[in-house]
Amino acid sequence: MVLRILIAEDEYIAAFDLCDTFEEAGYEVEGPHAGISSVMLACQKDKPDCAILDIELADGLTYELAQKLIDENVPVILHSERADALAVAARFPGATTLAKPCPPADLLNAVSRVLAPV
Repeated sequence: MVLRILIAEDEYIAAFDLCDTFEEAGYEVEGPHAGISSVMLACQKDKPDCAILDIELADGLTYELAQKLIDENVPVILHSERADALAVAARFPGATTLAKPCPPADLLNAVSRVLAPV
């Protein structure tokens, strides 16, 4: 079974780097999505196995979506600017928070950890 990773990132180069990283690692990638409405629609169509969310997308913050996914037991990795990372981690203690820029290996390791069977 191929696991599906949802990617919400509005920086073009970063978004496609994330997609390439996870596709090369054998995941199915949904995205990248640069806007909240696009990523929310994707989640409604097919719930992902894991979501990597930039906190601030082109049209707003992903806090509501992050909480909705957490409530639905979808592992969430919040990818934000370093200055925001501590505040985001405090707001979403059930999520993994990584500060940008983040090496691809760290993102892959984070996804492996959150998807590992308990």
